[in-house]
Amino acid sequence: MEYNPKIIGREHEQDILQHCVESPRAEFIAVYGRRRIGKTYLVKQYFQDTFDFYTSGIYKVSRTAQLKQWQTQLNRSSGEKRSRPKDWFEAFDQLRDYLETRPGDEKLILFIDEIPWLDTPKSGFLRALEVFWNSWAADRPGLKLIVCGSATTWMTNKLLGDKGGLHNRVTRSIHLAPFSLNETERYLRSIGLDWSRSEVMDAYMILGGTPYYLSMLRPELSLRQNIDELFFGQDAVLKSEYEFMFSSLFKASHIYRRVVECLSLKLKGLTRSEIISEIKAEDSGMITEVMDNLEKCDFIRRYKAFGKKRRDILYQLTDMYTLFYLRFVKDYKGMNENAWSTMTDGKRNVWSGYAFEQVCLLHVNQIKKALGIAGIASDVCAWSGVVDGKGAQIDLVIDRSDKVMNLCEMKFGTSRYEVTKDYAEWMKERREMFRKDTGTNKTLHLTLVSPYGVASGKNTSILQNVITMDDLFER
Repeated sequence: MEYNPKIIGREHEQDILQHCVESPRAEFIAVYGRRRIGKTYLVKQYFQDTFDFYTSGIYKVSRTAQLKQWQTQLNRSSGEKRSRPKDWFEAFDQLRDYLETRPGDEKLILFIDEIPWLDTPKSGFLRALEVFWNSWAADRPGLKLIVCGSATTWMTNKLLGDKGGLHNRVTRSIHLAPFSLNETERYLRSIGLDWSRSEVMDAYMILGGTPYYLSMLRPELSLRQNIDELFFGQDAVLKSEYEFMFSSLFKASHIYRRVVECLSLKLKGLTRSEIISEIKAEDSGMITEVMDNLEKCDFIRRYKAFGKKRRDILYQLTDMYTLFYLRFVKDYKGMNENAWSTMTDGKRNVWSGYAFEQVCLLHVNQIKKALGIAGIASDVCAWSGVVDGKGAQIDLVIDRSDKVMNLCEMKFGTSRYEVTKDYAEWMKERREMFRKDTGTNKTLHLTLVSPYGVASGKNTSILQNVITMDDLFER
């Protein structure tokens, strides 16, 4: 199919929407993902802002105000005047009355944006939606109902996970994830920032692949000037984003922030029991729900340590914006509006190393492609262990079905990485520790991921594979 040139990336998501539009049956499509990720933009651009009915929930207003907005939008769509509905059942009845005036074989596109905000306490919204869909809309051929929501917990638990009349009624769900490096580069070019890949990488390590944050970058400023303006300036818009982001996504948002802030101090990750201990919380189902929701919103990742049991699964903070904010912005008390530009390289370099590791872990598919193993079944994990009194860890192990394991080391740098004799000996020692600790008989390939590759030298022979920044920018 031809993709909308105004939409950067999102090819798979456009394929799903196209399939649903061409389907002869009624379709109920749920698009979810964290705030600022581009859900509304995707739907509006794909359908070219042409809907038979469109409305949007309003953040933290009463049911009365939500119903008033519904009335206004329905009157605008239908060209008729209707009184404000007394409840959501009447609101959906009015929508049905309007849609029934359209020919039965006509395609109807309905878009309800920020649907979680319509479900105010004791409003009955979800049950009214259930009646509308089950009693009429589901049997209307050609009707396409698209709903969006940033409150991912509501979307996954209340809508997709509904145990009542809406159980399994959503016909397609689309989880919109952050941009990859490739998509970020294409997006920045589309808004006039023709930066080098090293600058795009630096921007990604701070802002991640969140389109809204990237859209704030100004072409006439350098990256460092942009970061000063967005985080440290007098009216720094991304300084206040953190609090609002969590409060709009999650109920009891303070618990979510405690978990995230705890993980920001333990960069290698923590187990569930360690998190409970660190934040001094009760061991309950709520913590499990918090961890699941943070993962669904792309704030954290869970990964298993090689050879460990299920209870030893680790959680790691991976959201780039949150990592940067908690490291440099949250507790910053200075008055320097050029704090990022004037910061010493030492402080930046420690953070850059960890941020680059996270970028690599977010692009494992690109690493596999560069290794030529995209079509080989593999498992991704981490390893840490103590052998003969010495500890070591490997943040990325690719365990392949062809009897090979890639032990990946990520090293950030602004030039080719020099593999010294000591570093080569350390990598060999760590490889043997891994073999002894795990007992594996697979071939172990030492793999280095570094932006500019490695400098030539006799010690590079220790490496079986070298992955560069350009590899990470592949689709």
